[in-house]
Amino acid sequence: MIADLCRDYGAETAIDRFKQILPYRDQGVIGIGLGGSEQKFPPDPFEKVYQFAKEKGFHRVAHAGEAAGAESIWGAIKSLEIERIGHGVRAIEDPNLVKYLKEKQTPLEICVTSNLKTAVFPCLEAHPIKQFFDDGLFVTINSDDPAMFGASIIDEYLVLHNGLNFTPESIKQLTINAVEASFLSRAEKEGYRKRINDFWE
Repeated sequence: MIADLCRDYGAETAIDRFKQILPYRDQGVIGIGLGGSEQKFPPDPFEKVYQFAKEKGFHRVAHAGEAAGAESIWGAIKSLEIERIGHGVRAIEDPNLVKYLKEKQTPLEICVTSNLKTAVFPCLEAHPIKQFFDDGLFVTINSDDPAMFGASIIDEYLVLHNGLNFTPESIKQLTINAVEASFLSRAEKEGYRKRINDFWE
């Protein structure tokens, strides 16, 4: 599990919440995330809690580049030292950021249906997922909140295949990307990659 810290309650509360989950580090809680009102609360004030989490061996992810623009992603990269970015789609607004994400191969947790339903992009054709994938960025496909947006991972893949001409081989690569971006052990990742390759054969 990854415990989500809500920006709206402030940095001090985030530290208190982190201290509450600290005893569960070896009981299934492996990381922290940063959610909440991205457009109102930039990531910088949460640098201390992320540094604390890093010192304690927790993985670090954050929502960025959804409700707020490229500056939110830069903030998460520089202040929080994140390992994955939730959404990240508004990186498209900054060519230098797109170049950086490609060079660093920072995983982006992209949620196409959610981005459309929350009007981050006006239509599927305007979504940058195909450009990101074709340009070699490290993209993964995610369902955000299935109960809220009514889309499973399978639904997301069907949107890509039917609406943006993603091939079965592209879907396979996205699936492998998801395994690589996960926080599984190397042995577990190798096991999943074998299952994926066996399925495609």
